[in-house]
Amino acid sequence: MRKFFTAFLLTFCFWQFGYSQGGPPAPPHNFQLETRMHGGIFLQHHFEMKRFNAHFPIFEISLQRATFGKKQWEAIYRYPMIGLTYLYTDLGQNEALGHAHAIYPFINFPLNTDIDNSLNFKLGLGLAYLTNNFHPTENYQNFAIGSHLNAAVSLYLDYRKKINRRSNLILSAGLTHFSNGSMKTPNFGLNMLTVSAGYSYFLHKPNPYLDRKLLPELYKFEFDGKKWFSIEGQFTAGIKDMSQETGKTHFVYNAAINVLKQVSMKSKVGFGFDLTQDGSDKDILHKKGLSFENEWDLMKPGANLAYEMLLDRTSFLFNVGVHLSGAERSEGDIYQKLALKHLFTDQLFGTIALTVHFGKADFIGFGLGYRLDFKYY
Repeated sequence: MRKFFTAFLLTFCFWQFGYSQGGPPAPPHNFQLETRMHGGIFLQHHFEMKRFNAHFPIFEISLQRATFGKKQWEAIYRYPMIGLTYLYTDLGQNEALGHAHAIYPFINFPLNTDIDNSLNFKLGLGLAYLTNNFHPTENYQNFAIGSHLNAAVSLYLDYRKKINRRSNLILSAGLTHFSNGSMKTPNFGLNMLTVSAGYSYFLHKPNPYLDRKLLPELYKFEFDGKKWFSIEGQFTAGIKDMSQETGKTHFVYNAAINVLKQVSMKSKVGFGFDLTQDGSDKDILHKKGLSFENEWDLMKPGANLAYEMLLDRTSFLFNVGVHLSGAERSEGDIYQKLALKHLFTDQLFGTIALTVHFGKADFIGFGLGYRLDFKYY
């Protein structure tokens, strides 16, 4: 599954940099090299994590491309920048934590239209490698992370000051998160709050038509302004390591249906239902001395509200819901899901979904889905 996760992220990255066939050729010379130096601290979301308190530097280097409207979503989101970032930090020189390396594709959304003084929101999702992880005898003090390989999530608000046509100064503040989604415990995760200063430079003289608005072809999966809704069904499966609690690794399965109405080129809203079968629930109930009548008592149906943020064939789906029943609900009845989706055809899509309970990762699921569109007038 990790190989699938890696392949999916690489596909997303190449999609971001590449253009589909057809239409006018992409303008050259829109690539920028950017460096940032951060000062960071840990955001302690668990009492046990206070022992890792530290101030530490983070270094970033990014290769990014300014969009110009080749695709519909680029114009809709005010011509964001897309790129790839490498990040390094020593995590406060803590021997238990070691050092961290991360690489992630990102998209940087402009929040205003002033190109000389722009405010932007940067969203990145990729992979992180931590040199030290938990080991019961060799590194038992690292109870934050149970695996070398983790997901990396980056959320930043930045201000960019244009110096000249090819250069910008950058000030930013945000959050970087490392976690493996409970695929290997322990998994408290690492949350790093940082402020940074940076500099970006166009590798060549930027294209003079960088801000030109194009009107590309409208594809079938995009919004045509008519009244329609879609019904999506998807199935995901994941691994949940519970070696510390039950001594085992368990499979988790989730089936979901979402009913979504597209309200703009950017957004869909709706509601959903899902059904989760967590293989660890039976062992947890036995450990607590609790009983259940049959296997159906272990199933967790849920109802949720849904919002989907659209970026061409790729989108982010957010669900907030409540478990309606289930014998084992020690994590609480309220859950949240964040899914990355990519359409392979106009109906078939792949998905990676993270389920959490108020910030605590429960499991990561990998799967496929299919959608049906219904128009009405």
